[in-house]
Amino acid sequence: MNQPLAYVHPGAKIAKNVVIEPFTTIHNDVKIGEGTWIGSNVTIMEGARIGKNCNIFPGAVISAIPQDKKFNDEDTVTIIGDNTTIRECVTINRGTSDRMKTQIGEDCWIMAYSHIAHDCIVGDHCIFSNNTTLAGHITIGDYVVCAGMVAINQFCSVGSHAFVTGGSLVRKDVPPFVKAGREPLSYVGINSIGLRRRGFDVDKIREIQNIYRILYQKNYNNTQASSIIEAEMEATKERDEILLFIKNSQRGIMKGYFKSK
Repeated sequence: MNQPLAYVHPGAKIAKNVVIEPFTTIHNDVKIGEGTWIGSNVTIMEGARIGKNCNIFPGAVISAIPQDKKFNDEDTVTIIGDNTTIRECVTINRGTSDRMKTQIGEDCWIMAYSHIAHDCIVGDHCIFSNNTTLAGHITIGDYVVCAGMVAINQFCSVGSHAFVTGGSLVRKDVPPFVKAGREPLSYVGINSIGLRRRGFDVDKIREIQNIYRILYQKNYNNTQASSIIEAEMEATKERDEILLFIKNSQRGIMKGYFKSK
């Protein structure tokens, strides 16, 4: 805290054991929790709420005003959960009047040069590889992994435990537990490796596979498939999460993959 080459506004609320490296600027109306490390040349702007034990690497800009012409200087915030790592040159914009906040969950890894726009809500334990770009108003579930160079269109949703392959353009909603890839973005199976790593047993993974076989491999439309899944599959947390995601999808879910002849 006693770094003479950093600037900390007197109105910022910084825990006593936060480490701030040289040439960093922290604006007014900022709160930073215990144990957080902030590298050199970081800019943390009004409305930032940063949790405990975070690591923010050089060049990051947190809580800048939205890149949205409709923004009218509303009193909005950016919330960063505990134990989250934000790597070099990441940019995270604060919210607008839509959601009043941009929020990153706990234990996330946001890698270099990624951008998270205004009003995005990101769950816990997510990993965004280098140059992942989120447009505004996006919702991301827990344990989502986006490989490098993924770009997600505004208002899209990505369900929990989904994996999006590198270089993908996400134009439609990505349901929970799946792998998404190819162009246009399509269902390419369930995220079985990720699910096993997180403790899903063989029977649970098979149940999720059977649900997505009905949805993507039986030539039903989404309404027909949802009705069959609800009628024929046992009610479980995972089944209900998938059905609710499909029901609430505003942009429509991504399609299954079909080889062109």
